[in-house]
Amino acid sequence: MPSPCTFADPRLAKLDGFKVEIDEAHERADIILGRPPYNVVAMPQRDQLRLTFETLDEDPRVRIIVLRGEGEHFSSGGNIGGFMEASPEHVSKLAWNIAAPARCGKPVIVANRGYCFGVGFELSLACDFRIASETTQYALPEQKLGQIPGSGGSARLQKMVGITRTKDIVMRSKRISAKQAFDWGIATECVPDAELEKATDKLVDELRTFSPLAQRTAKKLLNDTEDSTLAIAIELEGHCYSRLRQSEDFKEGVEAFNAKRPPKFAGR
Repeated sequence: MPSPCTFADPRLAKLDGFKVEIDEAHERADIILGRPPYNVVAMPQRDQLRLTFETLDEDPRVRIIVLRGEGEHFSSGGNIGGFMEASPEHVSKLAWNIAAPARCGKPVIVANRGYCFGVGFELSLACDFRIASETTQYALPEQKLGQIPGSGGSARLQKMVGITRTKDIVMRSKRISAKQAFDWGIATECVPDAELEKATDKLVDELRTFSPLAQRTAKKLLNDTEDSTLAIAIELEGHCYSRLRQSEDFKEGVEAFNAKRPPKFAGR
């Protein structure tokens, strides 16, 4: 059973608007946004979310991180008043904080349902796998406030769907459905609302069957080569392949394949 997680870092002694649970039996940590019904993300919460991802990345009990929200909505976005109160220096760090799931070496799954707006959408875009309930609506509504997305939303979205669709979403503050997000390659899966938790659990269990070392290597390689030329990407892939060739996990994988048995990866 999952148990509440406490952190040694005093900055995480009292979590602002979310909680963390660890299920050691399934090597899983859940970060749960907890301001229902809309799970609005406050300014201090962004700093704490970054620290939480960094801490869980170093936790040997955790293989997979799941980000989800309480209730019928993932998040309607940020606390608008907080933007007016925050200093320019603090605001300049927003994108760095929200990019924490992408920098985390471990696989990060986000389970979306209902509203997934503003920073809720940007957090989701920074994750590796987006499982969307059919109730999910994605949007970057900042134009309605005389602003633009400030935590990586437009940049990540443009990489995924191209400039034409990104302009349509950003410049019109347009909502898109879960099905459309899946069709466009934003969502990894689109499932009935009642099956969101089951689909998330299934993906966690699947990812746990792979080598932790190979997973971290694949994630970093793909992130690092997203903007590179094909020649550079192939060169870096070759170097990563060569390093993994020397790993105990690769040896175990080959031996298990030849013996027709499930591999027992140790992450080395």
